[in-house]
Amino acid sequence: MIDETVEEIREMRTHSSSIVAVKATRALRDLVDREFATVDEFERDLEHNAGALRRANPSHASLHNAMREVVRSVVGRADTVESAQKILESTVDRVVDDVETGKRQAAEQLAATFDDDETFLTHDYSSTVLEAIEEVVGPDTSLTAYVTEARPRYLGRKTARELAALNGIQPHLMVDSAAGEFLPEVDRVIVGMDCIVDRTLYNRVGTFPLVATANQVDVPVTVVGSGAKIIVDGFRFENEIRSGSEVMLEPVEGIEIENPAYDATPVELIDSVITDEGRREF
Repeated sequence: MIDETVEEIREMRTHSSSIVAVKATRALRDLVDREFATVDEFERDLEHNAGALRRANPSHASLHNAMREVVRSVVGRADTVESAQKILESTVDRVVDDVETGKRQAAEQLAATFDDDETFLTHDYSSTVLEAIEEVVGPDTSLTAYVTEARPRYLGRKTARELAALNGIQPHLMVDSAAGEFLPEVDRVIVGMDCIVDRTLYNRVGTFPLVATANQVDVPVTVVGSGAKIIVDGFRFENEIRSGSEVMLEPVEGIEIENPAYDATPVELIDSVITDEGRREF
């Protein structure tokens, strides 16, 4: 399961960074059922596999934190393999619960900020944003959502499809470059976050030009995510450069294709950051 999870994370088959952290943490439970001659052998295997999962996407702060917490909580804590495996099992449950609770509470905090007839624009796919919307919508709401398709992987299409299945909200799907055309019609922009490091928001590519344009036309920007994604130290963001085939299937001689997965937005351009602990100020 660990090798399969590494490959899944590397290929970005799971889009939410929180869900990635949960899947990676649960994958380490495989080590509970393996046989080890010594505690040292078990701990080396744990560190190796946690490192492999973390390196599968070094841009995910929540993944980095989860793997670091599992290793910190298990290594050096037991005298026998059996007791070390029991500690790993309980640690996996705790870390998964922490990630899921932070995500859920951040969604609840965001849900409390919606008006019943609000019009907003969102980019890419954020499971936290979607969870908040699911909590808000109902017979008495009339929300309108403008959704960018989020090229080149079109993750915004997934967002629009999930919104279309809900009552009380009307989604509009548009190409990324049309955002400026519709920004004057919305009350705010709402996006998730991969992480915030050194007063910089790292999120799916296309976030920075969207936020910068929103600032230009005086549309407020709300960012939401677990507070664990706001990193003070111990993490260096590494952008992922995706395959050029995602942009152009047929290679053309003389063209170098640029396909970064994320971009950087100064927090000074963001009006509010909402986490599981409430609104954060920068």
